[in-house]
Amino acid sequence: MNVQWYPGHMTRAKRQMQEDIKLIDLIIELVDARVPYSSRNPDIDELGKNKSRLILLNKADLADASVNDAWVEYFRQNGFFAVKVDSRKGTGMKNIQDMIREACREKMERDRKRGIRNRPVRAMVAGIPNVGKSTFINKFTGRACTKTGNKPGVTRGKQWIRINKDVELLDTPGILWPKFEDQDVGIRLACIGSVKDDILNMEELALWLIDYLISSYSGVLADRYNVAEEGTAVEILEQIARARGCLKKQEEIDYGKAAGILFDDFRSGRMGRISLEKPNENNK
Repeated sequence: MNVQWYPGHMTRAKRQMQEDIKLIDLIIELVDARVPYSSRNPDIDELGKNKSRLILLNKADLADASVNDAWVEYFRQNGFFAVKVDSRKGTGMKNIQDMIREACREKMERDRKRGIRNRPVRAMVAGIPNVGKSTFINKFTGRACTKTGNKPGVTRGKQWIRINKDVELLDTPGILWPKFEDQDVGIRLACIGSVKDDILNMEELALWLIDYLISSYSGVLADRYNVAEEGTAVEILEQIARARGCLKKQEEIDYGKAAGILFDDFRSGRMGRISLEKPNENNK
């Protein structure tokens, strides 16, 4: 299966981030907790190599809890600060303020030695589409926050939102896109909905997901659809179709409709908490 991507957006977003990154102390990078490696853009590491870094494993409520913990430890071992969050419900959001202070401790200490006091940390939110940036920003800023206006030397039109006396957030973060040297990255992102379904072969993608679930989460399909997890992925998808009444005329199997049900259940969490990759399994 070949998942196509459109890199034209990435050039523009990268140029925007290169400009914005000069203005900030901290990059808050959102990833999807179900695919933390695949939902990262490698350009962020290069662009932000001299900045403090905080990675938020968003949608953590949909991912395997033990795998979430493993990813937090993985990122910490690689020099990042990391927090599990669910931006929709607000879970984990209270930990972010403390983690921002910890990530920027050296910067704040340098300011103190220079006699600079009460200067807030300036942060930018980055991440690929569909990882929940807008939801996070809305939840993190809240209604009580005020825009502080244009800063001297800041490109016209950029606005800063004061979260509190300690943190300001740049409210026009650039959108970055992943690079798909590895087709498995594209497939995982397609599974979580980061690639539009209408440009994908959803039936073929469903077969990939079924194979993965059988090998990594045995029993999930049996419990959800009351099917036998035996035979090929096509045969299991046929069982799911029959179990959910996905039939056309003359009892013909509607594989497309069955695939749609499978992905609705997976993406919504109705199958349970599932991660599509683990640390050091697909990455170094």
